[in-house]
Amino acid sequence: MRVKAKHLPVPAATIILALLLIRVINPGFYHRYFTAEPVAQPTSRNSNVNIESSDLCSEKQICTAKVTKVVDGDTVDLSTGERVRYIGVDTPETKHPTKKVECFGKEASEKNKELVLDKEIKLEKDVSDKDRYGRLLRYVYIPSENNFFINDYLARQGYAHAATFPPDVKYFKQFLAAERKARENSRGLWAPEICP
Repeated sequence: MRVKAKHLPVPAATIILALLLIRVINPGFYHRYFTAEPVAQPTSRNSNVNIESSDLCSEKQICTAKVTKVVDGDTVDLSTGERVRYIGVDTPETKHPTKKVECFGKEASEKNKELVLDKEIKLEKDVSDKDRYGRLLRYVYIPSENNFFINDYLARQGYAHAATFPPDVKYFKQFLAAERKARENSRGLWAPEICP
């Protein structure tokens, strides 16, 4: 049985259309599998090219970056342009859009600034990558100080409450114990004369 010539262009046209769509939708895939040309990569942060995702902490289990700004007691901005919300602890509010400045909020914010501003920090991801505001959710350490655990310190010294939100529960028992220690020793916001 002979195939009529008029049927041959349909599959060829479909393949060509599919390749064009791949090239438009995902140029990296197209170049990787259909050409010998390497995909251009940005060489530095100072170039006019957008930062590649490999330079960001998003989706990485462990990442290091410099803190460029302390937003409040449990939130910082990174040199990558990302904002981080510490997992497992909640400091009194200072910048909430619908809440007043809470008792001991300024002190918690100042302590966080003292601990991390302009320092290289190590970030550890639990299960969630970001919260509903687009902030990275991370455990924070200062590697140059024997992996000093910031989240734990804030709860243990009375600058934060333990605040567990599943599925990010890796250290929740540690944070509860840290808060209990702060309460027992009347530290920070647990001191009777601070937040009556």
